[in-house]
Amino acid sequence: MATFGSNMESLSRFLEKACRRYGLEEQMTQAPAADGERDESGRRSLSSEIDAVWQRAAKIFQEGQVVKGIVTGWNRGGLLVRWDELQGFVPASQIKDAPVFDDDDARDEKLAHWVGEELPLKVIELDRSRNRLVFSERATIWGPKDGERLLSQIAPGEVRRGYVSNLCDFGVFVDLGGVDGLVHISELSWGRVNHPRELVAIGQEIEVFVLSVDRNSRRIALSLKRLRPDPWTVVDQKYHPGQVISATITNVVDFGAFARIEDGLEGLVHISELAETQVGHPSEIVRAGDQVQARILRIDSANHRLGLSLRQVAQQPAMDSELEDAALEAESQAGPGLHV
Repeated sequence: MATFGSNMESLSRFLEKACRRYGLEEQMTQAPAADGERDESGRRSLSSEIDAVWQRAAKIFQEGQVVKGIVTGWNRGGLLVRWDELQGFVPASQIKDAPVFDDDDARDEKLAHWVGEELPLKVIELDRSRNRLVFSERATIWGPKDGERLLSQIAPGEVRRGYVSNLCDFGVFVDLGGVDGLVHISELSWGRVNHPRELVAIGQEIEVFVLSVDRNSRRIALSLKRLRPDPWTVVDQKYHPGQVISATITNVVDFGAFARIEDGLEGLVHISELAETQVGHPSEIVRAGDQVQARILRIDSANHRLGLSLRQVAQQPAMDSELEDAALEAESQAGPGLHV
C-alpha cells in the first residue's frame, strides 16, 4: 500500500510537470505580494513598469529587432516563452526546427525538449488589449522588413519558391521569406492525399502557385497542384477508348473497383468487367494497391468518368461504339450519380 508521503511526492511531481507545461512555474515562484504588502504607490509603480515593457515590445516589433526569450513551458500549439516581464507564445510552425507531431504524446515529448532553452526571437504579433504577444524563431533569419516587403509585392497568379516550415492534418505551411503561406490539403495534388507528409517534408524547398493574398490578416493561400494542368482537361489528348494502360487499384466497393491511371485520374472497373467468370465480390479479384493492366472502355472528361475493364485486356479491341455501349451498361448497373 502506498504511504501518505509517497502519494504527496507523486502529487508534487505531477504539479511540477503541469506548471512547466503551462509556463506557470515562474508565476508561482514570483507571485505578486498581497494587497496588504503594497501601497497605492507600489501598485501604480508596478502598472507603470508593465506599461513600459509593452512599449519596449512595441518598439522591437516595429523595428524588427531580435531578442532573447526563455522557454518556460508549452501547450498544444507551441512554446510559452518569457521575455522581460511578459509571457509570449511561439507557435510550433514558427520554431526554426519545426517538429512534426504524430500524436499528443509525441507533441508533449518534442515540445518539452525546448523548456529552459534561450531562443532568438522576433515579435510577429502584438495586441496589448488581448494580452497577446507572439514570437517567431524562424523570422530571425529574415531582415526587419522582409515580411512587409513580401506582403506588399506578392500577388495572386505568381509562382514563388519557399521552404516547408510545418505540416499539419489540413495542409502545409511554406515560408516564402518572412511570411508563411498555407497550401491547403485540397491544393496539394489533383489526386487523393491522406496526409501532407506523403508529398513533402519539413525543410524541403518547393515551388508554389499564389491563389490569394490577404494583407490585413497576413494570410497567403498557396497551391501545388495548380502548377500542373488538371488531368481531366487533357485526358482526351492522352488516352482513347480501346487503349490498354497500367493502373493501380485504389478502392474496392460492392459494385466494382476504382483504379488510378495517374495522379488525379481514376476510373471505375465495374464488377462485370473484372473477370470472364461471375464474381461474387470484387475483393475476390483485386485489392487496394494492386498493379493491373486495364482497357479503357469510355472517357467522359466533362463528368470526370472513366470506364475500365480488366477482363477485356487480353481481347482484341472492339469498335469504339461497342466499347462505349459496354461502359454505359456497366455504369447504369452501378447506379445513378456515380462520380470518380
